[in-house]
Amino acid sequence: MRQLTYAEAIREAIRNEMKRDPRVFILGEDVGKFGGCFGVTQGLVDEFGEELVRDTPISEEAIAGVAVGAAATGMRPIAEIMFMDFVTVAMDQLVNQAAKMRYMFGGKISLPMVIRLPEGGGLQAAAQHSQCLEAWLTHVPGIKVVYPSTPKDALGLLISSIRDDNPVAFIEHKLLYNLKGEVPDENEPIPLGVADVKRPGSDVTIVATGLMVHKALNAAKELAKESIEAEIVDPRTLFPLDKETIFSSVKKTHRVVIVTEEVKRGGWGGELAALIAEEIFDYLDAQIVRIGSLNVPIPFTTLLENYVIPNEIDIINGVKSIL
Repeated sequence: MRQLTYAEAIREAIRNEMKRDPRVFILGEDVGKFGGCFGVTQGLVDEFGEELVRDTPISEEAIAGVAVGAAATGMRPIAEIMFMDFVTVAMDQLVNQAAKMRYMFGGKISLPMVIRLPEGGGLQAAAQHSQCLEAWLTHVPGIKVVYPSTPKDALGLLISSIRDDNPVAFIEHKLLYNLKGEVPDENEPIPLGVADVKRPGSDVTIVATGLMVHKALNAAKELAKESIEAEIVDPRTLFPLDKETIFSSVKKTHRVVIVTEEVKRGGWGGELAALIAEEIFDYLDAQIVRIGSLNVPIPFTTLLENYVIPNEIDIINGVKSIL
């Protein structure tokens, strides 16, 4: 095993696939000499050249459109949208083109493209640079949505995403980029649609995504001091979703708390809650608890931002409310 940061693991996955497949290339704002806004693509332009590591104008519409066209004609683009907030500008290309073309052409083409989407608060980047918009993408048939929480998962899931023949939205929480963790010596793919139990437990299931996985793990340590053992399940891919692993955990603990950083109203967490209620309601001994950001734009000031985004205390209180 080796130690890599989350950002280094993403870079290693990109490098691995660019060496393996000449059809893979990168495009986005400042991904070349600058190395990306968060340094993820640092050094790749020196290794692979400007033909395969392409700086673009500040136009998310163009970045996504080029990626769709390149994928439809045989390439495997990795497009970076600097902040997920601005996927809004590229929604026509993603929702009406990338997600639909393979279906509308009767399967005669594939759309092997990855769109990298740094998201989340915690950097005092304010309302237009801090949103978590994964629910918008999971709502659209034809797009796979991946959200790793560790360097190991980032490496393996990005390899699988690049090799997939369908559009993949690859979400990266900005506060995870400097997180260090163990990564296998061999760059092996992790299949999409397979959840991971990050911590075993018997009293309550906490399903968490992205940065919230780590907050849930911290909360679980505190709960354990009171003899409350929480099982932490990380879906890793929001679609396709590994319902079996999540359901198996809920059937064991009979209680579930869903923790996401997205705004709670209309979030992906609500979809998961509905699935649990529809399919395994009889196994529940208490109501489903959802924890998400408050229904307000993300504030700039640290104090207010910390108030809006879920924290360990929110998770602990959510668990205790159903025990």
